[in-house]
Amino acid sequence: MSSSDPDADFGVLSELAHGFMASQVLFAACDLGVFDLLEEASQPLDAATVATRLGTSTRGTRPLLDTCVTLNLLRVQTLSDTALYSNSELASTYLARASPRCQCHMFLYLAGTTYPCWAHLAEAVREGRNQYQRAFGVGSDPLFAAIYRSEGELLRFMKGLQEGWTLDGPALLTAFDLAPFAHICDLGGGSGALARLCASLYPACHVTVFDIPEVVQMAGTHFPLQEEEKDRVTFQAGDFFLDPLPEADLFILARVLHDWSDQKCSKLLARVFQACRAGGAVLVVESVLDPDGRGPLTTQLYSLNMLIQSEGLERTAPQYRALLRGAGFDTVSLRHPTGTYQAILGSK
Repeated sequence: MSSSDPDADFGVLSELAHGFMASQVLFAACDLGVFDLLEEASQPLDAATVATRLGTSTRGTRPLLDTCVTLNLLRVQTLSDTALYSNSELASTYLARASPRCQCHMFLYLAGTTYPCWAHLAEAVREGRNQYQRAFGVGSDPLFAAIYRSEGELLRFMKGLQEGWTLDGPALLTAFDLAPFAHICDLGGGSGALARLCASLYPACHVTVFDIPEVVQMAGTHFPLQEEEKDRVTFQAGDFFLDPLPEADLFILARVLHDWSDQKCSKLLARVFQACRAGGAVLVVESVLDPDGRGPLTTQLYSLNMLIQSEGLERTAPQYRALLRGAGFDTVSLRHPTGTYQAILGSK
């Protein structure tokens, strides 16, 4: 990067250096309930009223609201020298919990778990391993012990993933026609969000969600199936590296392989191949790197996040093809619907 104005170049660096502050404005406003309050209000509110209803200080609330305006998260109008705040369309759609497209829980998970880990990026690069011990005093055996460090944090993580699939799930599950697969198994399926969506999109299929016992229990308590879903979606507890997998025509691995090393991915895919019925397939959903690994930026950042929070990485399409073919899935196809993730189908 070069320009005739060195100060302009430095401005780009300064924006990068201060980017975490904008993230924290978003996280704090979500945590405090700013967007929920303004969405529920019948009219725009002034800063003093917002502070009173949230139980926050006026001194802190006013600059937070004004910064949210600059970030296009809030709107402001001035009447009789009084600033009145309301949600922007962006906030109403994605940040107010009443919205069916709300992503607030994922942002709160990023704030509470991912952000503290990123403070140790340099250490992660030096050591080549995740930073749960430094960030939380919790080891990584099992790998997700830090995410599961409390019932509240696990619930937030599960809600965050569920929110994400409301946006990305439909396009990913229709990138390929999954109607021929009568029994589908969603490995690491969490709350069952993708399973329910799959059952809705393909009425003839039955979907089994396979996840560890703590997650299955949490799903039953906090994400109960609707009566009409109970014959189509079931949950089975187990460790997909150790316990027998249910036989299925299609296995879904959505944002699973990126958590693990190549060796463990190969082990898991070999187990999936053995449990997959003849003529079946595996659907892998991941954010895929460019062939040279130098883009897209979002996926590169996700890959660094895998360094900081897991033992895996984001991969290129050729790397995923090699893993799938190495497990026995001879025909591998990749499709990229709109959004961050791609769908990769490996057929048996």
